[in-house]
Amino acid sequence: MVYKISAVAAFLSIIGFFYFGSTPKITEENFSEVPSHQKWNTLLQKNVNSNGDVNYKAFVNDKKELEAYLTLLQKNAPAKNWSKNQKLAYYINLYNAGTVKLIIDNYPTKSIKDIKSPWDKDVVAIGDKMYSLGYVEHKVLRKMNEPRIHFAINCASYSCPKLVNKAFLADTMDAQLETAAVDFIADKKRNIINTNKVELSEIFKWFKSDFTENTTLIGFINKYSSTQVKDNAKVKYIDYNWSLNEAK
Repeated sequence: MVYKISAVAAFLSIIGFFYFGSTPKITEENFSEVPSHQKWNTLLQKNVNSNGDVNYKAFVNDKKELEAYLTLLQKNAPAKNWSKNQKLAYYINLYNAGTVKLIIDNYPTKSIKDIKSPWDKDVVAIGDKMYSLGYVEHKVLRKMNEPRIHFAINCASYSCPKLVNKAFLADTMDAQLETAAVDFIADKKRNIINTNKVELSEIFKWFKSDFTENTTLIGFINKYSSTQVKDNAKVKYIDYNWSLNEAK
């Protein structure tokens, strides 16, 4: 099922300005240990295939292990001594694990949009405070000057960049983000790239400012596409499919 989402686009354009005013800002300590993401990696390897299809039924059975990983992240919040890549790994994995937790808490469901205010709920804990997925995305990850995060975080939907079945790690962060960008842009189910015309995921419309801070949108696409697009190419956006990215 394909959902029409003009309202979603409008929501995304204003969410950062109006929703998060009362959410406590994440305060970093001077020092903390960097947690291992091995628990999350094991769960991904077990329950997500190479296409990014998720076995949510199996994840329901692994709920305690997922909660244990989220508790590990809660108790080891990012600190000032962490590198940018360590923080990126933490927040990307937190977002993806939190999204899976949201789905299995409401399973079965046909779409994340069938859950009331899915990106507004306080569903993940960092230290002694709770945060929404929307806060993690808009107020943390998007502030880190790394537009490729949009290809790494997964919203449990068919049109999203796939949920990679390996945890993101600080030591391999750049390579993982590069692969995610190349794979998503080359995926003909989500983007159709031709020299004179492109049909793009609506991600590129919603977050255009993130992709065009240092270049044009076509310039950004050309960094990762095997087909080079002309500067004056026509741009069209593909309706987003919010159906659950569930393994069949």
